[in-house]
Amino acid sequence: MKIILNILRAELRQNADEKARLSGERFFKETVKMYGMKSSVSSRISREHYKNVKHLGKQAIFTLCEDLWQSGYMEESFVACNWSYNVHKQFLLKDFKTFEGWVNKYINNWASCDTFCNHTVGTIVEMYPELLQELKKWAHSDNRWVKRAATVSLIVPGKKGLFLKDIFEIAEIMLHDKDDMVQKGYGWMLKVAANKHENEVFDFVYRNKATMPRTALRYAIEKMPVEMRKKAMEK
Repeated sequence: MKIILNILRAELRQNADEKARLSGERFFKETVKMYGMKSSVSSRISREHYKNVKHLGKQAIFTLCEDLWQSGYMEESFVACNWSYNVHKQFLLKDFKTFEGWVNKYINNWASCDTFCNHTVGTIVEMYPELLQELKKWAHSDNRWVKRAATVSLIVPGKKGLFLKDIFEIAEIMLHDKDDMVQKGYGWMLKVAANKHENEVFDFVYRNKATMPRTALRYAIEKMPVEMRKKAMEK
């Protein structure tokens, strides 16, 4: 399997662009490690090389993903995100522990966090709703990325109108968190929940607006009608 990854990495290096790398690194507040390329390029490479691994089975693909995460390169993390999601129809409840391990050990920026959690983690939680209790544990973490992961894992289910009660519980846990990445995460989670539950989300925001960080509040109400937004922003 090392040969597969060596070939993949060789193509990533061939497509690396120094200007894109420097530009990408400036885009993040935290230090990130990247080859430097457009996301469309890394996505194409991921798709092409998945053809060479899809026959190996879920566990072998997870082993490859672990190796990709370990490299620390953002583009390799995106490949890991894509490949793990590609086998989502085979997810079992126990696979969550593997995903939790990756979140804890490897995620160190919002791009990898959101890409992985929006799709892979969000899907397994939708398949096994009992895992919502695990996300609530993540919400209490001391790790900013684990906390953000708790929120962005519910972006896709939230858009569908699912898990509103749990979304509010997670938002309550991190309501006064001072980390902007966490604030933006739970604000985004509330915003997508408002697609189907606008009044309920507005009531939550209005009830908490006196103490809710303005960053989270603005994210949460961004798509609401003007009058609702004005009312929520009133001092």
